[in-house]
Amino acid sequence: MLKELKGEANMSLIVGMLYSAVNENVQRLQLITGDMSQEEIDYKGPTNQFNSTAQLIRHLMYVDLNWVYRIKGEPLPQNLIEQYGPMIDENNRIPMIDRVSWNTLISQYEGVMEMLKDACAQLTDDDLSKVVTFGHENEKQATIRWGIWHMADHSRYHQAQINQLRRWFHEEKVHVKEDEINARVT
Repeated sequence: MLKELKGEANMSLIVGMLYSAVNENVQRLQLITGDMSQEEIDYKGPTNQFNSTAQLIRHLMYVDLNWVYRIKGEPLPQNLIEQYGPMIDENNRIPMIDRVSWNTLISQYEGVMEMLKDACAQLTDDDLSKVVTFGHENEKQATIRWGIWHMADHSRYHQAQINQLRRWFHEEKVHVKEDEINARVT
């Protein structure tokens, strides 16, 4: 299989490459999480203190949704803030979500990716130099180019956390089974 960062036919060259990087990472996220049970999606680590896979997927989706609206030069509509937000809770943590299925999360994320695809189709490579604000208080500045790249980079960062959660989850399951076997033997 040939790997290539190649955008859509209706996107300019650099915009298309950046979009392709984000899209590939969302596909990779689907691949690494697609076989997870609800228990594993909601698992918060061995001490129950980490963000769950569900929280991380929702967080990635919400960050990407915010970038879509920055790219469009529009404020994020209140109904989307209520549906997918907030970015952080009152304790400055990724908001808790529980018992939201993988299918629901991925379907919602695919909707965000469609919005990104539409927004990127409207951009020229020159538009990538436009400066937008971001951050919890819009205290930071970045170009749209950096923002789209950040979406891909941010996804990889949290995918590493999801992979760690998966290792812990499966290690715990192996230990539980070993304990059950040892209990039966004794």
